[in-house]
Amino acid sequence: MGLDKLLAREGFLTTTVEAVLKWAQKNSVWPMPLGISCCAIEMMAFASPRFDVARFGSEVFRMTPRQSDLLIVAGTVTYKMAWVVRKIYDQMPDPKWVISMGVCASTGGMFRSYSVVQGIDQFLPVDAYVSGCPPRPEALIKALMVIQEKIQKKHKPILFNFGKDVSPTPRQEEYHTPMTEIVI
Repeated sequence: MGLDKLLAREGFLTTTVEAVLKWAQKNSVWPMPLGISCCAIEMMAFASPRFDVARFGSEVFRMTPRQSDLLIVAGTVTYKMAWVVRKIYDQMPDPKWVISMGVCASTGGMFRSYSVVQGIDQFLPVDAYVSGCPPRPEALIKALMVIQEKIQKKHKPILFNFGKDVSPTPRQEEYHTPMTEIVI
């Protein structure tokens, strides 16, 4: 049965362009893995057929930031590497999302050192935290679902980078909603 016959028989279908775009973006989140440490093993398990990430539209990891809209930082980030992570984030198209996977990426973990960043939220706006050392793939799936809910409810404001490659963290002063979700 064609769409014209269905509409003639059942009435008509209305929606907004924004609702269609949110639905499409929610169901096609393309992640870029940044597996820095041991959490990357669980991130690889997350992409395996056992957990069927294809149902969320995230089955193919993009290895270039220009083709992805979700950055998964999994592992310990040192200060020497922080500017590289920020540069990768800056190269992603807007709107973009960040998941901090594991205790080391979220708080520095057991590495209380002068060379380890004590949480990537010091230089990146994090949208979801996944706790655990290392976290299970199910927890990463839950974080992906949280990101999808955020996309469905409202779009993140589009932020433009007109400065250098490594820009400071964008300020969210005019938005009074919390930027982060904690996933257990």
